Amino acid sequence: MSALSRGVLAAFLSLWLTAIAASADRAIIVLDASGSMWGQIDGQPKLEIARQTLRTVLQTIPADMELGLLAYGHREKGNCDDIELVVPPAPGAASSITLAADAMKFLGKTPLSASVRQAAEALRYAKDKATVILITDGLETCNADPCAVGTELEQAGVDFTAHVVGFGLTAEEGRQVACLAENTGGKYIQASDAGALKDALTVVVAPAPQPEPEPAPAPEPAAPEFNFVPKTLLAEGQPAPDEAGNAYEIYAVTADGSKGERVATEYNNYKGSLEPGDYIVRATLGEASAEMPVKIEVGKIAEPVFVLNAGTLIVRPLASEGAEVSDGATVITEYPGGGKATNYGLTKVVLPAGEQKLTVKIGEGEVSETVTLAAGQTVEKDVVLGIGSVVVNAFYTQGGEKVEASGLDVKLFKAKQKIDGSREQVTYGFGPDTKFELSPGDYVAIVRMDKAEAEQPFNIRAGESKDVTAHLNAGVLAVSAPGAKHIEVFGAKKDIQGNRKAFGYAFDEKHQATLPAGDYMIVADRGDNGGKKEATATVNAGERTEVIVP
Repeated sequence: MSALSRGVLAAFLSLWLTAIAASADRAIIVLDASGSMWGQIDGQPKLEIARQTLRTVLQTIPADMELGLLAYGHREKGNCDDIELVVPPAPGAASSITLAADAMKFLGKTPLSASVRQAAEALRYAKDKATVILITDGLETCNADPCAVGTELEQAGVDFTAHVVGFGLTAEEGRQVACLAENTGGKYIQASDAGALKDALTVVVAPAPQPEPEPAPAPEPAAPEFNFVPKTLLAEGQPAPDEAGNAYEIYAVTADGSKGERVATEYNNYKGSLEPGDYIVRATLGEASAEMPVKIEVGKIAEPVFVLNAGTLIVRPLASEGAEVSDGATVITEYPGGGKATNYGLTKVVLPAGEQKLTVKIGEGEVSETVTLAAGQTVEKDVVLGIGSVVVNAFYTQGGEKVEASGLDVKLFKAKQKIDGSREQVTYGFGPDTKFELSPGDYVAIVRMDKAEAEQPFNIRAGESKDVTAHLNAGVLAVSAPGAKHIEVFGAKKDIQGNRKAFGYAFDEKHQATLPAGDYMIVADRGDNGGKKEATATVNAGERTEVIVP
């Protein structure tokens, strides 16, 4: 996205938010913090563009405007429930929203339907007027229907409106989320280039005043019901499939014959009526498009035919031979003309004819190849990555209790050490039953819970699924020191310098941590109310040790 596009996006959001404030709305911005926001536009990650745009816009809104921030996909990978009201709606929340967006991680899925619903509920949409502004760079990935959610919220709300900013979406993708806004009386804004945003500002924020109606002219001969009936072909003589979802962008023509303002965007098997005059129309299907001038004349029907010179690519990503199609796979297609399309799981996409660079990723496995696609052709491909999967868990001791805490840290490294003795990290995860999809080879899992850590080497082959278990040889130490302001835990044994190794602390009167089996010294500091007191504790592997420091 160019600097001009980002500026227009900021201007649009600023005017939009100002309009909301003027109508005494309470609003929540729903921010897409999914992993796809690491994708780049003009060499800059989309998440950085979003942060910069929010920062600029929020500096311009009135101080008394009640605004909040809800985000999804910012805390966990693959969790459709990762939705959080980060900043509740309140006056003067602009700086809090900016700081929250700047600190946010982008790594999860896209539960946009559930997020809009949760934002509506936070605004008490069933009792009060409420507005939700969704900024998304992807489509729903959590088995929900945005169109149905929009209809449901509109019917149950007092005066509910959802606006959607499609950040870098294609025309086909925009059609799939535009209904969420349209079903609530809101606007869908295609933030893909500066021109589209300028048109959106003109139509949505500052529409030109309508002229006073002129006296009705004398009756004229009946005009045809439709004077614009376009048709889209994949190739000469081959109609495009109806289910693919085509779009027609209709532009006025300037005095010098170039493309001017966008008049409308229509979808699917569209036919309609346009005012007589000259237009430039762009037909899009999937990632392919064609553009031509169209003249609308009184009493005549224009039937332009757009030949896309495109084919259809169907990709079935498989982790290994004989496996089911992987819904979690990422399918990236770089097509002629410098474009790139990203899809997930079973993929069916219309692409310009020519050589396509196809990259499929599942977990840490990745395969790339070149596919030649002719105009009108459908190519189906099974892409086998030849990977295996492991589920990593930790136990406090062999034969003991499993570590169920979400704070369990799991890192995977290549087994082969570098010349300096270090290993290359492959991936990481958190919590029990963490699943990884890996290329065949030798690895080492390093699991850590608080201060206890263990290594477990393992090997994985293509198509193999296995469990990897690490034993921490650790227990849990729970300390209670009533009235304490600070608790520290040290190893009982001093080093040659007379110092003890630190094993954690808490600014509280209670502290709990997983520690390697052994002896420890506990220091509780009550400040002026009692000074420092010490206690000893022995932590046994697989056991819980509770200590009270009097």
